[in-house]
Amino acid sequence: MYKNLWSSACLEAQGERSFADIISSIRYWVIHSITIPSLFIAGWLFVSTGLAYDVFGSPRPNEYFTESRQGIPLITGRFDSLEQLDEFIRWLAVHGLAVPTVFFLGSISAMQFIQR
Repeated sequence: MYKNLWSSACLEAQGERSFADIISSIRYWVIHSITIPSLFIAGWLFVSTGLAYDVFGSPRPNEYFTESRQGIPLITGRFDSLEQLDEFIRWLAVHGLAVPTVFFLGSISAMQFIQR
């Protein structure tokens, strides 16, 4: 008869292990007790040293509000609202996504460094 492709017998026949077997093994935790903290530290250092801001060209937290712009970006004009909205979306794309992207890239680079 037809066997379920995801049954444990089928996985073992292909040389694969179930997720429960993997996360309960000592080897998994020996490897990941090093990699998980390293990923966190790499992302944290990437941002805290300021390298993330330099790479992505985004302002540091104390540079968000300059002398010319002290308030949050609001749509104030009736006829140029689309232009103001485009400017706000560009601002949000640069500032809202830079830090999570930096943490992700720092984590990936740390993971590749540890695996070699």
